[in-house]
Amino acid sequence: MFSTEDFANALDSYDYSFQSGQVVQGKVTSIDRDEALIDIGGKSIARLPANEASMQRSLALSDVLELEEERDFLVIREQDSDGQVTLSLKRLEAQRIWERLQESQDNGEIVQATVLKPNRGGVVVELLGMRGFVPRSHLAQPDAMETLTGQTLTLSYLEVNPDTNKLVLSERLAQRSLAVQTLERGQLIEGTVTGIKPFGAFVNFDGTTGLLHIKEISESYIRSINDVFQVGQTIKAVIVSIDEARGRISLSTRALEKSPGEFVTSPEVVFEEAEKRANFYRSRI
Repeated sequence: MFSTEDFANALDSYDYSFQSGQVVQGKVTSIDRDEALIDIGGKSIARLPANEASMQRSLALSDVLELEEERDFLVIREQDSDGQVTLSLKRLEAQRIWERLQESQDNGEIVQATVLKPNRGGVVVELLGMRGFVPRSHLAQPDAMETLTGQTLTLSYLEVNPDTNKLVLSERLAQRSLAVQTLERGQLIEGTVTGIKPFGAFVNFDGTTGLLHIKEISESYIRSINDVFQVGQTIKAVIVSIDEARGRISLSTRALEKSPGEFVTSPEVVFEEAEKRANFYRSRI
């Protein structure tokens, strides 16, 4: 016959080891103010402390769990001398939110988050229950930080790092990304030269910025961009490529030339006929 001692020995021989960080399934067997007891199939009933029940600190255990409910839990403390394991729902919830945030970042998604408060360096926001940060330099209106509390911002990701608990976002990048999505190759734009570098000119248009590379100015050799453009000058150009992932827009005035070097010698003619010439360029791409 299978005696009580045999049964005890059988239990002892069974591997009930649970490791910290392991996700286990359990059934709620009791709930009180300080803790809930969870049956996870171990030697002893596991415990879920009240402060590990939810990321929302105001919620009591009875608001989060129901008796006999079955769900996943995260092991945060391995078996003590009595074989009891400590569990957490709060940390499992946080772990899964970080996974969603990382996936969202990988997919290049634009998200909306509520501003909780400003601080000296930017604003603190809430996204999926997590606190994130938008640096002042990445706000669309950095001088209006004090008025943003309670407002919803449209944001792109700068950094998602669960190891350091860092969630950093950007309103400016989100606006740029949205603007890029409305553009198309071959489109004629009119903008203002906002910066000149040896490799090209930066042109601002419709709230975003494109690069007119020195090789895309004309078929003719350009010794210095300063010989052709000035900061503040209004120009027309064609969008020749769009990199949505990086938010980069490449422009060309060369694509509007009828003959090599025309833009250098007669830029006013090129601009005057820009729309018709852009239509011709689009018909060939």
